[in-house]
Amino acid sequence: MIERVKRMLGLRRKTGNKLIISVEKLERRVALLEDGGLEEYSVEREQSRNIAGSVYKGRVKNIEPGLKAMFVDIGLEKNAFLHFWDAIPAALDSGVEEIERGGRKQSKKRITAKDIPSIYPVGSEVIVQVTKGPIGTKGPRVSTNLSFAGRYLVLMPFSDRSGISRKIEDPKERARLRKILRQLDIPEGIGVIIRTVGEGQRARYFVRDLHFLLEQWARIEEKIRTLPAPACVFEEPDLIERTVRDFLTEEIDEVVCDDRAAVDRMMDLVGQISRRAKSRIKFYEGTASIFETFGVQKQIDDAFHRQVWLKCGGYIVIDETEALVAVDVNTGRNKGGRDVEKTILQTNLEAADEIARQLRLRNIGGLIIGDFIDMKNRRDQQQVYQRMRERLKRDKAKTHVLPISSLGLMEMTRQRAQESLSDALYQNCPYCDGRGVVKTAMSTSVEVHRALNAVMRKYQDTIHEIRVILNPDVLKRLKEEDEELLIELERRYAGRLMFRADPTFHHEKFVVTDANTGAELKV
Repeated sequence: MIERVKRMLGLRRKTGNKLIISVEKLERRVALLEDGGLEEYSVEREQSRNIAGSVYKGRVKNIEPGLKAMFVDIGLEKNAFLHFWDAIPAALDSGVEEIERGGRKQSKKRITAKDIPSIYPVGSEVIVQVTKGPIGTKGPRVSTNLSFAGRYLVLMPFSDRSGISRKIEDPKERARLRKILRQLDIPEGIGVIIRTVGEGQRARYFVRDLHFLLEQWARIEEKIRTLPAPACVFEEPDLIERTVRDFLTEEIDEVVCDDRAAVDRMMDLVGQISRRAKSRIKFYEGTASIFETFGVQKQIDDAFHRQVWLKCGGYIVIDETEALVAVDVNTGRNKGGRDVEKTILQTNLEAADEIARQLRLRNIGGLIIGDFIDMKNRRDQQQVYQRMRERLKRDKAKTHVLPISSLGLMEMTRQRAQESLSDALYQNCPYCDGRGVVKTAMSTSVEVHRALNAVMRKYQDTIHEIRVILNPDVLKRLKEEDEELLIELERRYAGRLMFRADPTFHHEKFVVTDANTGAELKV
């Protein structure tokens, strides 16, 4: 049956880019396949909906001049953090080339951090947008610089700047888009950015997109006027709608979804943008899981291991800590031939490709350190650095990477708007408490000896029979390796030791009790 579905959907050929969407009761998943390989992966659950991008009408609860920040009640469990600089539109670098209006730039009085407490006193209402969702114990981070992404444009209602994404590098194309931007009927006091996906698009697409965004902003303004603070006045679209908005480009050959309602909704959304794109959306009617049919599930399982293998036989090891993410590169099975330097370069280049892919797949953010295999040739180091820069260009999150240091380390940062996928999908192991290791049987047996020595010395005149309850593996070690030491303890304190194995006991846990009363004995 699966093979028949594959033939029907054209899976025999591995070329082409596909969006695979799985809609289930508890979660929605989207996978981007490029020539059959998994390149993007997103998960959304109803109870943990991503709020980054949502807009709230909040109320200032308190101001912390030392932190140069204020805390805003937006109706969530934790107050939002608003830095003074995030409340100053003129101080932000938007990452776009500014376009003059009317042939000249208007000069305005520059607002400084000192002005913020008087502009937003405690108790005042403020309109903010979430730039980073709650992570761990921290509340969301917000900004007063609102922006709303459309298909080809980004609308900035509180800014009068307009521009073009710097990722569009062709001078001729920038000049063409600049001309289109000046012809758009943009209301006074509102700014617009042409997104990277707008490259090569006709003027009518931008006109239509601007119309949709202005209508959306009008509805938000109405809610701002009528709803009391705190209130959500705009909710970032769900995963399905964001997928249509951000991924459904000319580069996507096919979108396959296993939910009829989601397919109909995507058809409606796409119909407003491009009627031709509707033909690329298909409903999956197979009985097997859509992710199994398209080979996505196995790739997900392989990709999220701590150790990820490379095609050349090398591998990378990814460790996420609270402060940073460490990625170690190893040659593994890739011993190569006589040219060792060529083998090392090949492994490092493949590692750069995989690291950039893993950052997107796992949604890893913050500070990232890549420990590449040492390369003596500076030219090889530069080649790996340029490969990493090239691969990071396709990342939608903002990234910054530095050249390989003399220690063979590559430092980089990646924008973190929400928890990483591993934080969202996994929790610390209740057995090892997130350490990833437990004490050996010998280490625990040493602690047992130490505890027995202290307890028998303390109770040698009152308690003569002691029972120890512990894990079977540790008991086996005590019987096979430490029997003489236990007999010596009994002789020294004129007592009797009894042991009982309990399979439910943690490998490191043991309890020393009075054998007659069952009371726990502690030093």
